[in-house]
Amino acid sequence: MNDLIKQQRSDGVLTLTLDRPDKLNALNNAMYTQLADLLLAADEDNAVQVMIISGGPTCFTSGNDLEDFLQHPPTHLDSPAFRLMRVVTHLQKPLIAAVCGAAIGIGTTLLLHCDQVLVTRNAKLRMPFVNLGLCPEFGASLLLPRLVGHARAARLLLWGDSLDGTAAVACGLANEAFDDGEQCLEAAQKTARRLLAQPLEAMRQTRQLLKQPLMTELQATIRQENLLFIDRLNSPEAQAALNAILNRSTEKNSSKGKSS
Repeated sequence: MNDLIKQQRSDGVLTLTLDRPDKLNALNNAMYTQLADLLLAADEDNAVQVMIISGGPTCFTSGNDLEDFLQHPPTHLDSPAFRLMRVVTHLQKPLIAAVCGAAIGIGTTLLLHCDQVLVTRNAKLRMPFVNLGLCPEFGASLLLPRLVGHARAARLLLWGDSLDGTAAVACGLANEAFDDGEQCLEAAQKTARRLLAQPLEAMRQTRQLLKQPLMTELQATIRQENLLFIDRLNSPEAQAALNAILNRSTEKNSSKGKSS
C-alpha cells in the first residue's frame, strides 16, 4: 500500500503524489491513513518547510474508492478520512495543491484548506455529495459560500455542478491555471521555493492569523458535517445511489473483460 502515495523530498519541500492511476487515484481508507500520517510527520519535521500534494500530471483524484467506501464506511469521528481532515486543518506549515485533471469530492473540498492551489485548465472540480444522497464534508458548507458566494456555492453543492480550471481561478478556488499537467507540477515546485525564501516563523504566524478567526466555527462545522455524513451513508437514498454507481462500474469492467 505504501507505493500508492509517493514521497519526494528536495531542499525543504515534501511532495506527496497519489499514485493509483488504474483507479484514477481514488482514495481508500489505507491511503487516508497514510496521507494523514505523512502530513503529520512532515509538519513536525524541521527538515520540511513546505508540502505539496498532487496526483501527477493527468488526474488529482476521483474521490473515494466506492467499493472500499461501502465495505468500510466511516462509522465514527476517528475514521481515516475524518482523521485526515483534522490533520490538514491543524497543519502549521504551508500546503500547496497541484491539481491536474479531475478533483472529485474530497479532491475539491481539500483545496479549501490549501494555501495555494494550482490547476490545469482542463481540471474538473466537482462535489457531487447531494447527487449521491450525502452531505458536504471537510467544512465545505462553511468555507465554500464565504469563498464563492451563496448562490454559486449552492450550484456547486446542490446540483453537483463542475468547474474547469479557468472557472476555478475566476471564482477564487484556485490561484492560477496552466495548459498542461507538467506546467502545473513545475509551477507548484516554484511556488514552494518562493515560500521557502520567506522568513519561516513569520510565515507560519501569518498563516495562523489567516486561519484563526474561523477555526472554532470550522471545527464545529466539520464535526456536524461528519456526523450527518455517517447518518446519510445509511440512508436509502445514499445506498441506492452508491450501489448503482458501483454496479455500473462492475458491469463496465465485466464487458471489457469479455471483449478482450
